[in-house]
Amino acid sequence: MFELFIRALPLLKSAVAMTLFLGLSSFVLGSLVGLLVALARLSSIGALRGLAFAYVSIFRGTPLLVQILLLYFGLPRYGITLDPVPAALLALTLFSAAYLSENFRSGINAVDKGQWEAAVSMGMGYWKAMTRVILPQGLRIAIPPVGSRMIALIKDTSLASTITVVELTRVADQVGASTFRYMEMFLMVGLIYWVINQILTIVQTLLENRMSRRFA
Repeated sequence: MFELFIRALPLLKSAVAMTLFLGLSSFVLGSLVGLLVALARLSSIGALRGLAFAYVSIFRGTPLLVQILLLYFGLPRYGITLDPVPAALLALTLFSAAYLSENFRSGINAVDKGQWEAAVSMGMGYWKAMTRVILPQGLRIAIPPVGSRMIALIKDTSLASTITVVELTRVADQVGASTFRYMEMFLMVGLIYWVINQILTIVQTLLENRMSRRFA
C-alpha cells in the first residue's frame, strides 16, 4: 500500500486541497446564508418566515446529489452554465445553509428570555439586542451541532466527484481504475477523510472549551 500511496501522492495532495476548499468555503458561505435564513425564520414578518421555511424545506428535503446534478446539468437548459467546481460549491453552500439555519435558530431560541428583557430594559432595540446580547450566546450554544455539520460537509464533498470535480473520492476512483487496486485506494482515502475530520473535531472541542470559559 505504501508504494501505491507514493504513486498517488501528487494527485492526493491536490485532491486534499480541493476537498478542504469545497468543505470549508461552503461552510463559511453556508453559515452566512444560514444565519440570515435563521433570522428570517424568527422575524415578525410573515412573508420572510414563509420564504425561509420554504427554503429550508426544499434543501433539507431533497438529496444533495440531486441538487448538484440539477445545478450542473439542469441550469444550462436555461442558459446558465457553471463549471464543475462553482456548481459543487454553490450546491454545498445552499445545502449546508438549510441545516445551519436550523442550528442557529435553535441556539438563538435557547437563550433565556430574560436576556431579551434585560437588553430591552437597557434601552436596546431589536437589532442591537440581537447582535450584542442574543447572538453571542446563541452561537455559543450552537457550536456542537454546527461543528458536526462542518464535519459532515467535508464528507459531503465526495459527491462533487459525480460532476468530475477532482477531489479525494474522484482520485481514488481514477487511481483504482488504472491500477485495479480499488480496495487499497478507497481505504487510503477513507483514512485521509478520517484524519481531516479528527483535526476538525479537536478544533471544535478547543473552541467549545474556550467559549465556555469566556461565558462562565
